[in-house]
Amino acid sequence: MSSNPQVNPDNQEIDLSQVSKRIGKAFEDFSTWIFRGILFIKRNVIILAVLFIIGAGLGYYLDKSTKVYDHQIIVSPNFGSTDYLYSKINLLKAKISEHDTAFLKKVGIIDTKKLTNIEINPITDVYKFIDNKPQNFDLIKLMAEDGDINKIVVDEVTSRNYPFHIISYTTSSITDENKTLNPIMSFLNDSDYFKIVQKVYLENLKIKYSSNDSIIGQIDGILNEFAVNNSSTGSKSDKLVYYNENTQLNDVIKTKEGLIHEKGTIRLDLLNADQIIKNRSSVLNIKNTESVNGKMKLVLPFVFIVLFVIFGLIRAFYRNQMQKFNNK
Repeated sequence: MSSNPQVNPDNQEIDLSQVSKRIGKAFEDFSTWIFRGILFIKRNVIILAVLFIIGAGLGYYLDKSTKVYDHQIIVSPNFGSTDYLYSKINLLKAKISEHDTAFLKKVGIIDTKKLTNIEINPITDVYKFIDNKPQNFDLIKLMAEDGDINKIVVDEVTSRNYPFHIISYTTSSITDENKTLNPIMSFLNDSDYFKIVQKVYLENLKIKYSSNDSIIGQIDGILNEFAVNNSSTGSKSDKLVYYNENTQLNDVIKTKEGLIHEKGTIRLDLLNADQIIKNRSSVLNIKNTESVNGKMKLVLPFVFIVLFVIFGLIRAFYRNQMQKFNNK
């Protein structure tokens, strides 16, 4: 005997008929729903128009009176002060959230009520992180062996060591450097400990710079003496060959070049080390148009109309249920 189930053609026809009826009923219900929607709009077209006008007018007023501005400061923490910088920003953020105007005024911020948020994030730049720092490059390689390199470069532990960080804060009106930026930077640079570290660091740089000057002077003296002796003997080419073969003269010249390069680096360090948290650049009063900022003239009419439609649906549902209840 065959084990395959027998298929009844009559059952197939019944199933197809039921499916066809259900599809037709669903299409009819959908058409009825659209027709009722058209009737609803027709009956309430004046109310909908009034709600649209009111929403657009109120939204236009809110867009004009309520504005949000973003401000950004790119900073570089010196003397190992990165963790100190983040803790200070977190403190400011907490005080802004608590609306502690007394603390903010003590900091020197004039627009205390208009300052709404502040945060800090590292500027991810792995190339700067490993630039002329073999130990950092080795660290990245070691960490990459045990995980995803993309996750490592944005990891909090790694990102705290990037040289540049961006401070972003928000105000509810246009501000200027004296009202917000300068007080914030003064607050960040107010540290007795790091001021002492800064003083010692600058003194060490100046000593190093002076020492390099002295060594370069001595090297110049050696080179001048060599040039004089070489020219007086009249065997200039032989002497040059001798010193090149023994790399003595080359080493001296390379040492001088290294010291000159180091002097240039020290000059830059002296320039950038005048602040504990160095303000590299800043941009103020960037109008924020994210989310619904500046779009209330479009959002409010939509919200009012949707609320009116929901209210109409609830009212129609209530009436239908009451009618069914009364007919019982």
